[in-house]
Amino acid sequence: MTAGAVAIVLAAGSGERLGRAGPKAFLEVAGTPMVVRAAEAAAACPAVGSLVVTVPRGHERTARAIVAPGKPVLVVAGGRSRHASVAAALAAVPDGVSFVVCHDAARPFASPQQFVLVLGALEVTPDAAGAIPVMPVAETVKRVRGGFVVRTEGSREELTLAQTPQAFRASALRDAYGRAAQAGREFSDDAAALEWAGYRVAVVAGDPDNFKVTTPEDLALAELLAAERACG
Repeated sequence: MTAGAVAIVLAAGSGERLGRAGPKAFLEVAGTPMVVRAAEAAAACPAVGSLVVTVPRGHERTARAIVAPGKPVLVVAGGRSRHASVAAALAAVPDGVSFVVCHDAARPFASPQQFVLVLGALEVTPDAAGAIPVMPVAETVKRVRGGFVVRTEGSREELTLAQTPQAFRASALRDAYGRAAQAGREFSDDAAALEWAGYRVAVVAGDPDNFKVTTPEDLALAELLAAERACG
């Protein structure tokens, strides 16, 4: 694998909530599998030198056949959770790599510029171990338990929705994941692991089109957006 940042593309999730059989990221949006779209966006970032793609065990050969973004790609079997998949990918990242950027393949409209922004934020923010794109929250946020509101969260100005790609100093990400393993902790968000480990995480502007495909409605919306973009 070449020098430069390594992009980890996480594509080991199932399509159960989409009501589809097989890996979710292998589903097509406008004729192109989401994992291919995600890998091509990562590879189009000049700072990314190579990619590690995690897929469900048994689907490695299929992934190698379809994921060819023009930069070196290593396909590895993911784990039973997102956290485990990141850990598996990190184990395949060479020790000399300084920066790692993690991205969910289920976000098929992340642009190469998002990768540029998060990696660039680490360069200009020396005290940040990570950088993530975020979107502002427009609605009032209620915390609910047992069918009742237990708290209304504070000012919306301090609340945001996290997206991927998320960029990290490789040493900090390895340390956070190593400590999480020792503590028996898992995180659904990579930045959360760093926050838990005491690292600072910077933010950059997110993109409203960079949504995560989770439900059939999301997939339908993705098809519409792809069609709109194709029409220019």
